[in-house]
Amino acid sequence: MSLKTGIIGCGKVGDFHAKAYQGLENSIFTAVCDADPERAKAFAETYHVKAYTDVTEMVKTEQLDVVSVCTPHPLHADPAVAAAENGCNVLIEKPLASSLADCDRIIAAGDANNVTIGTMVQRRFYRPCMRIHEAIRDGKIGRPVLGMVTMLGWRDEAYYQSDAWRGTWKGEGGGVLVNQAPHQLDLLLWYMGDVDEVYGVWKNLNHPYIEVEDTAVAVVKFKNGGVGNIVVSNSQNPALYGKVHIFGENGAGVGVQTDGGAMFIAGMSSITEPPYNDLWTVPGETEKLDRWKKEDCDFFNSIDSMYYYHREQIKDFLNAVESGSKPLVDARDGRKTVELFTAIYRSTASGMPVKFPLE
Repeated sequence: MSLKTGIIGCGKVGDFHAKAYQGLENSIFTAVCDADPERAKAFAETYHVKAYTDVTEMVKTEQLDVVSVCTPHPLHADPAVAAAENGCNVLIEKPLASSLADCDRIIAAGDANNVTIGTMVQRRFYRPCMRIHEAIRDGKIGRPVLGMVTMLGWRDEAYYQSDAWRGTWKGEGGGVLVNQAPHQLDLLLWYMGDVDEVYGVWKNLNHPYIEVEDTAVAVVKFKNGGVGNIVVSNSQNPALYGKVHIFGENGAGVGVQTDGGAMFIAGMSSITEPPYNDLWTVPGETEKLDRWKKEDCDFFNSIDSMYYYHREQIKDFLNAVESGSKPLVDARDGRKTVELFTAIYRSTASGMPVKFPLE
């Protein structure tokens, strides 16, 4: 079985989806859509597909089975809902949306029309990240009781000037929490489970030319009784790293450096350092760390890491659509990350902890 696929939003990240749809055996890459007709036409010519400016027209005319939504974050909901209402399955770039209201619109449209909706967080498919999830699943650290996210990076003025929507509440929906940190926040939630309460603070430390936060910190209580902390920033020059560390009730810890060196910017830069497990104190497995790091780095350097993990998640999503099963990351998973960063914004505004679920 082959699925007819398309893309909504012909910006930088659209290329990652286009290359995946063009290369996967069960995908027939068919059409693209963008509000700017010239941009849609140029993108379509590159990939030898049809160009549209209206989502409903594209989905109905081409009878598409799957579309990726690659528009700016606050503009995810309308095209996703339009596609779902016309019977099309939808994969949405992270974050699922920039507001909980938009998340719920997207989820409701998927449910009402019996289509699958997923969220793009391709770092889950990194081998070191998968290894942590498997260790927790297999009980190797017992109940996860402490989770830590640290993401220290840098964004300069040229980055924010590269697209008019960047660095604005209306165009981006937020700053480091909405754009750069969702990958690490998703991993924290994947490993630790659902949140009970958050106390958070955001600041703009050294980017006076943007409206949104460049730094946020938070303390998290999880429903499993565990606790966590989050420190994320775009204000550390040069860029440093992104790390997620999980500690279990038996005292063992597992961790991953998801990002190192210069921060990755879709369509503007490449990934500079391979991801690897930087912490592993599981009894009887500590000696495996060096071997895993070498194997994982060798593998990462042997592939086109700019596209491989997008392709892996898109392949997972297409297979889920074909089989009627849940993809690794569906819309409800994506909503949890939006709920987490929304809680940090609300906690900053009130100066108080925020209980879950959020209204």
